[in-house]
Amino acid sequence: MGAQTNAAPIIIKKKRVSGGDGHHGGAWKVAYADFVTAMMAFFMLMWLLNATTEKQRKGLADYFSPTIPVNPVSGGGDGAFGGNNMFSENTMVMDGSGASNQRPTEAKRARGSSGVDSEGGAKGAFEDFSSLEAQLLGRTGESMVSDKVLKHIVTRVTDEGLIVELFDTEDQQLFEPGTDNPTSTMRALALMLARSSDLVTNSIAVEGHVSASPVVLARNPSWDTSTSRAQVVRQILQDKGVAAQRLDRVTGHADRKLFSKNPMAPRNNRIEIIFLRGT
Repeated sequence: MGAQTNAAPIIIKKKRVSGGDGHHGGAWKVAYADFVTAMMAFFMLMWLLNATTEKQRKGLADYFSPTIPVNPVSGGGDGAFGGNNMFSENTMVMDGSGASNQRPTEAKRARGSSGVDSEGGAKGAFEDFSSLEAQLLGRTGESMVSDKVLKHIVTRVTDEGLIVELFDTEDQQLFEPGTDNPTSTMRALALMLARSSDLVTNSIAVEGHVSASPVVLARNPSWDTSTSRAQVVRQILQDKGVAAQRLDRVTGHADRKLFSKNPMAPRNNRIEIIFLRGT
């Protein structure tokens, strides 16, 4: 038998100290790569916005959110709808459906994606005046008139349509005082409107407004003045290329619809060109 010993066995414990080598991991590289990719996309976007025109940007926007109808024939089948669908005949691409008939009958004709009206059609459901507004307000960078002339224009979109308001300022009038003789500023504005009107096909209304007279007259000339000024603008638009068929109405409002609280303020002398909806 071998000799026995009471000596305790020697146990060696190896302690691994962690830490200090986190920078050798790969997670931070993924985050950094994502950051660099996002910055590259941002700078590309900024470059594209600076290097493209308004029309090119609109085309890019339409690519991702189309505003044109799809092919007017849908896929078919023998299900409950017999190949038709429940959506509009003129549904936009982004809605994901097309028409069910190339030549729908009156009974099956589309009424628009937002509902029907008593006339059986949508009233300007998809009208977009943004391009026209941008050009009139000089936002495209290709303004046809000077900044001084652009100060006479404001626009607003209402249920009736796009209203383009041309108005007097303290230092510049659109017509000779008390007459319907247009100034060079009014002629420049009318020329710009005539050229820009080709961006849409809507009918046009022309309305005249004048400020109140400082004295009470036996015969108030504001009716005749406002109407004749509207007629002059209509004629200028027509002479500059706007089709006569598009000019729907000409109206004079005298001093009945004032813009400023001061009835004699120059701001009340204005011409409103309205691009009417649904026409």
